[in-house]
Amino acid sequence: MLRIHVSRLDLSRVRMATRPDALWETILSFHRLRDRRASTIFGKWRTETRTRLNGEVHLLAAVVPPRGYFPDFLTPSQEGAEPFGLDTGMEALRDTPADRVREELELLAAGRQRQRAGRPAGQRPPGRASAALPAALLEGRAEPLGRLIGALRSYHHAAVEPYWPHIRASIEADRAVRGRALLDGGADGLLATLPPMIRWRSPVLEADYPVDRDLHLDGRGLLLQPSFFCRGTPVVYRDPSLPPVLVYPVTHPGAPEFAEPGPWLGRLVGHTRSAVLQAIGNGCTTSELARRAGVSLASASQHASVLREAGLVLTLRHGSSVLHTLTPLGGSLLRGGAPLALP
Repeated sequence: MLRIHVSRLDLSRVRMATRPDALWETILSFHRLRDRRASTIFGKWRTETRTRLNGEVHLLAAVVPPRGYFPDFLTPSQEGAEPFGLDTGMEALRDTPADRVREELELLAAGRQRQRAGRPAGQRPPGRASAALPAALLEGRAEPLGRLIGALRSYHHAAVEPYWPHIRASIEADRAVRGRALLDGGADGLLATLPPMIRWRSPVLEADYPVDRDLHLDGRGLLLQPSFFCRGTPVVYRDPSLPPVLVYPVTHPGAPEFAEPGPWLGRLVGHTRSAVLQAIGNGCTTSELARRAGVSLASASQHASVLREAGLVLTLRHGSSVLHTLTPLGGSLLRGGAPLALP
C-alpha cells in the first residue's frame, strides 16, 4: 500500500495537471503494449501499434521492465501543473545529470538481479541486446542517451501520437469530473472522488500499490496527473525529493474507437443538435444540458448519445449523475474546424 501524508498546507496546494503528459503516456503505454490484460480497451491499440514499430522495443525494454521500477528520469518532473509536451520532455530528459542517470540505472540493474535470482529454472533470461543500453548509459556518455531519446520519440510517434486526441479527451473528461468535485467540496472533495484504488482518509491518501511505502509531502503539495495508459494502480516517483506527482488511471467508459471521422457526420446536421453540442461547453450533466439547450430530458439524453457515438462527446459518471464533456474533435467542430494542438 502507498500512504501519502497530506498536511493542511499540502491540501491547499493540491492541483490538477492541465493536460496529459507526453512522456508519462509514452512510458506507461509501453507497459500496456506488453500486457495482455484489458484487451477490451487496449487490444485494438496493441494490434495497430505493433504494425508500426521497428527496433524501438528492444531499446526501451532495456530501461522499462514489464513491471516494477523504471528510472524516474524517463518522466521528467517540474513544479507547475503544466505537463511536458514531447519536445520539452525530451529536452528535460537530455539534460538529466549523468550521475543521476547512473544512480537510477544501478537501481534498475539491482532490481533485475533480484528478479533473475527468483526466476524458475529453465526460464529464459533477458537477451544481450536489452542489457547493452543500460551498460553504455552507466558510463555517462551522451551518445547512448541520445539513442534512448531517439527510440522514445520514435515509439511515441507510433504508439501515442496517432491516438492523442482520444487520450486528451479522456484526460479532459476526468478533469471536468475532478473540477466539479473541487468546486463542490474543496480539495477534500476532490481527493475523495479519485478512482476506487485510491482512498482519502484524511490526513492520509491511501492507494493500492505493489510495495509498502510512505510518502510525506512536507508542504510541497501534490500534482494529480490523470493518465490514459495508467492501469490498476497509481504511480509515483521513487525518489521522494522530486516534486510529488500522483499519476492515476482515468475511467474508461467503454472500448475506445480510435478512428477517423466517417459518414456519421451527416447525423449532426440540424440546429437542435448543434445547440446541444454548444450547450455542453466545458461540461454539464444531462439535466443541465436539457435546461441550457431548451429540450426535454429524454431529448437531451438522446442527442448526447448520438454525439458520443460520433466521437464529439465523452460521458462519465459523476456521483448519481453523468457528466458530458466535449472531445477535442467536438471542440474543433465548434471552432469551425480549427486544428488540434498536439503537445
